[in-house]
Amino acid sequence: MTGTTIEAVRRTTVSRDGTPIAWWTSGSGPDLLLVHGTTADHTRWAAMTPMLEPHVTVHAMDRRGRGGSGDSPGYSLAAEADDVAALVEAIGGPVDVFGHSHGGLCALEASLRTAGIRRLVLYEPPIGVAAPAQLRRRLGGLVDSGRRDDAVSLFLRELAGLSAEQLAASRADASWPGRVAAAHTIVREEEAAAVYRFDPGRFARMRVPALLLDGTASPPELRASTAAVAGALPDVRVVPLVGHGHVAMLGAPDLVVRETLAFLQG
Repeated sequence: MTGTTIEAVRRTTVSRDGTPIAWWTSGSGPDLLLVHGTTADHTRWAAMTPMLEPHVTVHAMDRRGRGGSGDSPGYSLAAEADDVAALVEAIGGPVDVFGHSHGGLCALEASLRTAGIRRLVLYEPPIGVAAPAQLRRRLGGLVDSGRRDDAVSLFLRELAGLSAEQLAASRADASWPGRVAAAHTIVREEEAAAVYRFDPGRFARMRVPALLLDGTASPPELRASTAAVAGALPDVRVVPLVGHGHVAMLGAPDLVVRETLAFLQG
């Protein structure tokens, strides 16, 4: 599955708390908002975007605290969910939303904040998965001492479970400079994930169809998290990404795109 990259148009909107949020639009067809995970920015999707553009209008956001988006003094997962909802409303729904990792948590919570989400694709949202306090302190120490590159590498190895080969691929990806620039956001997002309590009852009446992508080589905690979310959503399909872990967007972007489009167009 191939395509030609289309020059993206940058847009901005303002979230509920006044924070400006930027996103980049390209392609044609039904609207698909991409919500990246911890340390990343909108360039996280560089390998997938050319494959998506012939089929959907791609909207790739910078989550708050990085890239073209602003930030606020305090941080909360609720504010991030508001950001996703604000973009859905600005795009002008109905909008399909793909959230990876922490971005999946933001997308899931946003589904309770706006009626504009048509379908959800969630790739291993980390329910009950957060860096232990000791690791959060180590990450914070690396960032404070200016070792931002080391902080990102530590996070990806210790929590996301990337192998040496996968980490090398991540470092070579176009998204790496953005990851390093956003290293200061790692600890706050992990702190938010540590206190997040997933209440299945809040989603019992959700009518948004959802696809959950489950990397069979991902850490057991992430696979258990995916299963927990699947068990709570009324209209859900789980697709295993056989032999892949938490970053199949790098190792098998064609597979992720194929499964995503099959769900969105089905």
